[in-house]
Amino acid sequence: MAIPPDTAPDIDSASASAPSFESALTELEAIVAAMEAGHMPLQEALDAYKRGMALLRQCQDTLTAAEQKIRVLDANGLRDFNPETDGKQES
Repeated sequence: MAIPPDTAPDIDSASASAPSFESALTELEAIVAAMEAGHMPLQEALDAYKRGMALLRQCQDTLTAAEQKIRVLDANGLRDFNPETDGKQES
């Protein structure tokens, strides 16, 4: 069973601009589902695996970058909002 055309991994697009995190995750999920079905020819399965690994790396890199941004923001003084003191202007 081949991957339906609308969910088929685009192997050549790996070198093109990277898809958004959400798009990459959706494509990765489609690849996993198609591979789990177990009806792919060997070469197609290998190509799908290769594309899946590239998407996985991209998702991991995106999440790592987001975690780093959160650490920077947190280190710059993010704190719980207290309406008693934070909403008042000092004179």
